[in-house]
Amino acid sequence: MNDMSAMGLDDLICAIRKAKDNEDIKGIYLEGGALAFDAPATAQQLRDALKDFKKSGKWIVAYSDQYYQTSYYVASVADNIYLNDHGHIEFTGLGAKGEYMKGLYDKLGIKYMVAKVGKYSDYDREQRTAYLNGIWNYWLKEMAEGRKVKAETLNQLANDSIMGFADTKDYVTAKLIDKVMFPEEIKAEIQKRLKINKDDEINQLTLSDMLNVKSEKKDDGEKIAIYYAYGSIVDNETTNLVNGGGHCIVGKTTAADLRKLADDDDVKAVVFRVNSGGGSAVASEQIRHAIKLLKAKKPVVVSMGGMAASGGYWISSPANYIFAEPTTITGSIGIFGLIPNFSGLVTDKLGITFDGVTTNKFSDYETDLILGKDNDEIMKHLQTYINQGYQQFLDIVSEGRGMKPAEVDSIAQGRVWLASDAQKIKLVDKLGSLDDAVKKAAELAKVKEYHTAAYPNEGSWFERFMPKENKGSYLDSQLQKEFKALLGDLYEPLMEIRQTMKGSSRIQARMLDDVRMK
Repeated sequence: MNDMSAMGLDDLICAIRKAKDNEDIKGIYLEGGALAFDAPATAQQLRDALKDFKKSGKWIVAYSDQYYQTSYYVASVADNIYLNDHGHIEFTGLGAKGEYMKGLYDKLGIKYMVAKVGKYSDYDREQRTAYLNGIWNYWLKEMAEGRKVKAETLNQLANDSIMGFADTKDYVTAKLIDKVMFPEEIKAEIQKRLKINKDDEINQLTLSDMLNVKSEKKDDGEKIAIYYAYGSIVDNETTNLVNGGGHCIVGKTTAADLRKLADDDDVKAVVFRVNSGGGSAVASEQIRHAIKLLKAKKPVVVSMGGMAASGGYWISSPANYIFAEPTTITGSIGIFGLIPNFSGLVTDKLGITFDGVTTNKFSDYETDLILGKDNDEIMKHLQTYINQGYQQFLDIVSEGRGMKPAEVDSIAQGRVWLASDAQKIKLVDKLGSLDDAVKKAAELAKVKEYHTAAYPNEGSWFERFMPKENKGSYLDSQLQKEFKALLGDLYEPLMEIRQTMKGSSRIQARMLDDVRMK
């Protein structure tokens, strides 16, 4: 399973399910503990699929040179965890820090003007603490179950082991792993489990290979569509490309796709799989309106992935029913306008001035915002517009969730919620997986026999959460090599800042917190 960095999450889960049902597959070998995930719920979904695989009675073995916290959480589902003799386990709990660029902008002469609504728009420590502790406690419970120890013991271990252990054998004593092994020993261990001689080659199928293995299940019954919506919500693809590319949810394109599903008589229900921290408020509204029209013709069930916050919640709210993974980040009901002013750089530092003529007072207000110094009156108008947008957001959630606007406002204010808490305040109907969402959609459509179809055609890649890498495993004697991009962990937050600066839509329904974990 070392090839999983090149696959999407739904591809991985599909391959694991096929392996569970295939009599020729005897077990799963996990290798590669330095994997990064876009959100805690992504790691949780992968672990859940592996846990389900074990119900077949087949084994799972994990081995790595090192384990990051999140990859160890996934590996803890294995029957046995092994570590290289000179390996390391990062077991220190979870943390989330924001990047603050004000000091840099001050030096450059750039000032950001902000119009926002909500006491939680600045992402205070209170909500970060709440959702991180919620995720960590959930993980502790599952890791403790997998390793047959107490959750309190693991939590204390995280407090005590800031730099790991001096001797790798201490990991065994702490029950984090079962044994320390060299690469050739893990190969012998797998050969033993397969009941073959040490000179025999191990017949391996990667998870990528499993995707090409024909499933024994037939596409009988009615069709339930699963529409994958992953990434930032943007107005158009060109804007997204200029802002650094990556997966995105284009407002007009997604709305058009949903209208086609509404008109497709073969599709009896739609599961809308959302994994997004939001983006353009205009594009979000285009998609929400399309979901509303779709719902008028057939059931729509939302399945939240790693994140469905701000604009991601905006587009989810009209659904008949909302499922979320236990560690999904959601809520963040709020909008803001973030506009850079370059007058300090362009005029004060570089000496460039501007002059022009207009027919009316605000004819050139965007240039005045970016390059002018007296913007108070313009910002008052922008704040009014933001206030109206926030009220619209409250009304949208109120309509979709059957709540009063004042009730929504009390749990909105830009606050981020962990799904387990969001369920208690009616933002989510039930905690469950994509499969649970599909079953609910079939129930609402009143169909007993059904099969699923992914949309759009690229759906299998919409849940990708790691960069594509080519790696061998120790089973075929190819040493792992870890490569990092020049910017490393700074790449994603810098792209987010760039999107905010250059996005065509000044009004954003976007969550700014970075909850990626390694």
